[in-house]
Amino acid sequence: MDKQRQKHLQKWLKQQQKIIKKLTYLNITLGFLGGLFTIAQMAILAIILHNLISLKQIPSSFYLLLFTLIGCFFGRALIVWLRQKIGFKAGMLLRVHLRNQIIEKMNAVGPMMMAQKPAGSWATLILEQVESLHNFYARYLPQQMLSVLIPIAILCVVFPLNWAAGLILLGTLPLLPLFMILAGMKAAEANQRHINILSRLSGQFLDKLKGLETIRLFGQGKQHTEQIHQSTEHFRLSTMDVLKMAFLSSAVLEFFTAISIAITAVYFGFTYLNQIDFGNYGTEVTLLIGFLCLMLAPEFYQPLRELGTFYHDKAAAIGAADSIEEFLTTDVITQQQGTQSLTDNNIEIQVTDCVVLSPQGAALSQPLNFEIKPQQRIAIVGQSGAGKSSLMNMFLGFLPYQGSVKLNGIELKDLDIKQWREKLAWIGQNPQLMKGSLKQNILLGCDEYHICEEQLNHALKQANATEFVEKLGLDYQLQENNIGLSGGQAQRIAIARAILRPSTFLLLDEPTASLDQHAEQQVLTALHNLSEQKTTLMITHRIEDLKQCDNVLVMKQGEIVQQGTFEQLENKGYFQQLLNSQIIDKE
Repeated sequence: MDKQRQKHLQKWLKQQQKIIKKLTYLNITLGFLGGLFTIAQMAILAIILHNLISLKQIPSSFYLLLFTLIGCFFGRALIVWLRQKIGFKAGMLLRVHLRNQIIEKMNAVGPMMMAQKPAGSWATLILEQVESLHNFYARYLPQQMLSVLIPIAILCVVFPLNWAAGLILLGTLPLLPLFMILAGMKAAEANQRHINILSRLSGQFLDKLKGLETIRLFGQGKQHTEQIHQSTEHFRLSTMDVLKMAFLSSAVLEFFTAISIAITAVYFGFTYLNQIDFGNYGTEVTLLIGFLCLMLAPEFYQPLRELGTFYHDKAAAIGAADSIEEFLTTDVITQQQGTQSLTDNNIEIQVTDCVVLSPQGAALSQPLNFEIKPQQRIAIVGQSGAGKSSLMNMFLGFLPYQGSVKLNGIELKDLDIKQWREKLAWIGQNPQLMKGSLKQNILLGCDEYHICEEQLNHALKQANATEFVEKLGLDYQLQENNIGLSGGQAQRIAIARAILRPSTFLLLDEPTASLDQHAEQQVLTALHNLSEQKTTLMITHRIEDLKQCDNVLVMKQGEIVQQGTFEQLENKGYFQQLLNSQIIDKE
């Protein structure tokens, strides 16, 4: 990562703190107040020691000084506790805000763009990488201001007492930020590499878990175990690089702090030995002045030392922010959303010169023209990559388009997308069931419809799922990736879910693909029950489905090259080629 990119990311990180500005300023104010308490503590200790050692007497206001000292001690402890609470709350609010932004962007770009990365990479982005930003807002940003304010306050105390001591502190101060910057640039690069390796490892590990059965069947367990071993070894080395940079920067800061304090101590030592006579404004350098300046010297560098400790948080945040900022600021074209709604449940669709676009704006199809009458069954056929799924995703609102797509005379982009999706029921090739009970999965998205037990049982019956659901029970717990159900059973659960939604437009994306003949027949029966009285658009390669459809759209390289009924197309052109090449299942 180059320096320009690091500066840009740091600026972007600071722009995100708008929602927590008040908490950040409160954190800084409390930190500065804690610094003033520290100065007061050192001054009281210096007065007491000066009286006991030089004057050999107990100060007259000893008890007042003692109680004030104790009060400052507890005040500092309270401030530390409050700052930790405020910092945690600020970091939490910022993380929630960023995660909401990421989820909103994910919803906007849709599944087409999400499929470009492994699921593990997205999980790392929204979990680990956002989590890595917490300490930047909770600790680093407030400390950045305190590392300026507290040293200034200490200099305001030291300079009136001894200008030479003040110059020593002021002259050695720039050394610490200089080495922090040098170490920080390397730390940011190390953190970026670390985040990238973690993201790849997450995606690789999740993919191998999903394909574990296939890996074992083909006897590739040893090879894939070795791949995981190599990836984790790279991650270990990357982690050690990050820790090495963190320890190195801390060691450098401690070294220069010790040197600076030593110079101050040597100056006062030679002054008390009468070897040096400058910096005291022509007056005697008392033990009080020496004690106070020497005790304030470590506190003068302490804010910068803490900033150096938190500088690792900044490097981690910059490394994590790289892919977050890139995702959130990437210009993508999303389908426009309006406010109009459909009132008629009989949906008529008119598509005119419609070009489906990718989120990046590239054309995924040629101009498409077709119409769907209310309660018609329309099929789309074509080879892989012909543009069938892109067209389906456009209707779902996940891909933008140019041209015209009218539903009952209203342009699709002028509709309220949420209200439009309430009228949709979609069933894909591999329905995704969530971890939880069968009942929770069947009722997913149906909370607002207040489904009763009778409606639930009717949906299961229509979906041809009553038998196995009664056997397993509605409380049967599913695991991830539909573990616990066969492909046909999972498909029928998805159909039952679709039946429960009061939809009027049914979208089917090869719902019987990869099912055996028995499961396929059960699913087809359920789909027939579902599609009654609904406008249906389906992607299919089954000849029986095509025969039952009112119209067939034949797609080739993003273009509708033929359309008509099965009987009209059977012996013509490209559709006949698909039949002969067995792209369409004749069984």
